[in-house]
Amino acid sequence: MGEAVSALATAGVIFSCLFGAALLGLLLRTRLPEHHLSSESKDVVKLGMGLLATMAALVLSLLIASAKTSHDTRRTELIYLAANVILLDRLMAHYGPDARAARDVLRTAMSGTLDQMWPPDGAPPRQRNPRAMGGEAFYDTIEALSPQGEAQRLVRAEALKIATDIGRTRWLLFEQAGGSIPLPFLALLVFWIAVIFVSFGLFAPRNTTVIVTLFVCAVSVSGALFLILEWDQPFQGFIQISSGPLRSALATLGQ
Repeated sequence: MGEAVSALATAGVIFSCLFGAALLGLLLRTRLPEHHLSSESKDVVKLGMGLLATMAALVLSLLIASAKTSHDTRRTELIYLAANVILLDRLMAHYGPDARAARDVLRTAMSGTLDQMWPPDGAPPRQRNPRAMGGEAFYDTIEALSPQGEAQRLVRAEALKIATDIGRTRWLLFEQAGGSIPLPFLALLVFWIAVIFVSFGLFAPRNTTVIVTLFVCAVSVSGALFLILEWDQPFQGFIQISSGPLRSALATLGQ
């Protein structure tokens, strides 16, 4: 839940910046000389803000699309991992009693993976380290099997391929677990939008309708950035990837 709080706090700071920028614009309107608010000045400001708004809208839409695609990709990788775990366990079951130790190691490895990616009882995330979860030990256990016939030899070869796929997917998930949005990039985007909000307040009358409209706009933009930050942290937060597929796979192991 730590990243969820962090994303929510970041969104709160962004909202404060944007709404504060709008209020600053309303304040500047009362302080600027009248010739600074002439129609010619307004036209120049509107042209500049139109360019800035176009750039900010493009960047914001690209960030939303990229974050959502990344989130969906990691969810697909997790489902693929769970399916391979079940398939590998069934292969080991067909291999025979000699593969019981390998199946036990597989269960231990997947249980460790689950606990590190989704710590129990809402505990803070542990240091993610795929090497510490028994994945390599599981591969070594399969490799150490001594097939007693062609059928077992084929099962062992296929199991090694699937074990390699599982290891590759686990490393992908752990390497992609952190955020991918650079802080300077996010700060620049917020600065652009804040400048736009200043211009909103600069030429708007001071009344309740205007203030409420600016408030709603600030909430909407900060909400969009909150979604981006949440999608960028797939294993923690309010919009995290469900651990259901891996838990279901773990429940079937050894049966």
